Amino acid sequence: MRYRSQSVAYWYFAVAMVLFGLQLVFGLLSAAKYLGPDPLLYILPFDVTKVIHTNLLIVWVLTGFMGATYWMVPDESRTELYSVKLAYVQLVLWTLMGLVTVISYLFRYGTGNKLLEQPLPSKIVIVICMLIFLYNIGMTIWKSKRFTTTEGVLVLGLLLAALLYLPALLEYENYTVAIFYRWWTIHLWVEGVWEMIQGGFLAYLLIRLSGADREVMEKWLYVIVGLVFIAGILGTAHHYYWVGVPAYWLPIGGIFSALEPLALVGMAIYAYSAMRRSGMSHPNTLALHWTLGSAVFTLFGAGLLGLAHTFPDVNKWTHGTLITAMHGHAAFYGAYAMITLAMISFALPAMTPGRSEQGSSIGYWSFWLQISGMFGMTLSFATAGIAQVYLERILGMGYLDAQLKIQVHFVMLVITASIFATGVGLFIYDFFRHAPRFDVDDGQKPMVTPASG
Repeated sequence: MRYRSQSVAYWYFAVAMVLFGLQLVFGLLSAAKYLGPDPLLYILPFDVTKVIHTNLLIVWVLTGFMGATYWMVPDESRTELYSVKLAYVQLVLWTLMGLVTVISYLFRYGTGNKLLEQPLPSKIVIVICMLIFLYNIGMTIWKSKRFTTTEGVLVLGLLLAALLYLPALLEYENYTVAIFYRWWTIHLWVEGVWEMIQGGFLAYLLIRLSGADREVMEKWLYVIVGLVFIAGILGTAHHYYWVGVPAYWLPIGGIFSALEPLALVGMAIYAYSAMRRSGMSHPNTLALHWTLGSAVFTLFGAGLLGLAHTFPDVNKWTHGTLITAMHGHAAFYGAYAMITLAMISFALPAMTPGRSEQGSSIGYWSFWLQISGMFGMTLSFATAGIAQVYLERILGMGYLDAQLKIQVHFVMLVITASIFATGVGLFIYDFFRHAPRFDVDDGQKPMVTPASG
């Protein structure tokens, strides 16, 4: 750890890990409800557990983004964080907001707008936290007088993410209009500016882990920004099939939404080949696993499955079915969960002495169990979704009758989700099993001089 203020990141990561664990609890509970009698039907019905599951996903990933930014920006700017106190105030407010919001869902208090169900007071606190965060990061860069392209793309993504949350603060009487503007936040987050955030983290990690040339990495970042503003914005239209916009947006949305991860994957391929050619590599191979894994799984989940699902001639059959869950789980995990876990794996050895920099066997078990579990979950959702489309939308079978026919796929889902949850549990255990200690390493090594005489 080069700067003492980077220690703030540890506490953000710790909160993110707790929320990640809670998200899996409610996810497994939601999946189990498909299998038979539900003893919690009138205490925790499916709509409540699913809302908590999806919203905890957003909150823990954003918490991880904040922690990773507080680690990366001082390192890139070569200076201490502008205000450690502000960072802790932000974390307390953010955590309290998350807890109060989850409790409010238990009492059915929310807006009902999918993924943006937060009550208005919670949304106001979110805005306050984002303003504190952006001010702290901006002032850190300002005082350093050093601004790299890598952190520039990251900060631009964070700033645009905050601006695109503004439509979520408004209420619309017309439900169709509400859904239209909802995608201005959700799609332009997860398939737009969040990819800039992922790109900033990915470039930072690849430069340090692979020995790749910074100039080349940052040229790839310009490509990412271009794709976000072209493919990301135009790709929003693949959600408009059921809203009633002009038909010419449908193929544009379907094609461009699948092009977004290509620059990220190209950057990862370059870094891997550069590492192999030069022989340079960082000892933290676990973080390298997560980094390259994020790029590859993004291509699979966001790219391949996105193209397979979002093209209009297919989407008119699959929209709102378990095919959506197939694409959503794989894309979100690969693009944002894995890059967050990569940043945690990279930063953690410097903040927890006694931890092997190469990563522990528990860490590698966690990686492969999560990868295999998520791949199995994706296949389970895919097979269930294909059967659902055929039974409901071709044969005309009722929803509940179709659910009885595809229960075997939910058995597969619960099994593979349990494998995934085991991997996450190992990651969380590995995170907390070493106590933090924030020693500063100035990176200076004694000079070697030839012996005299």
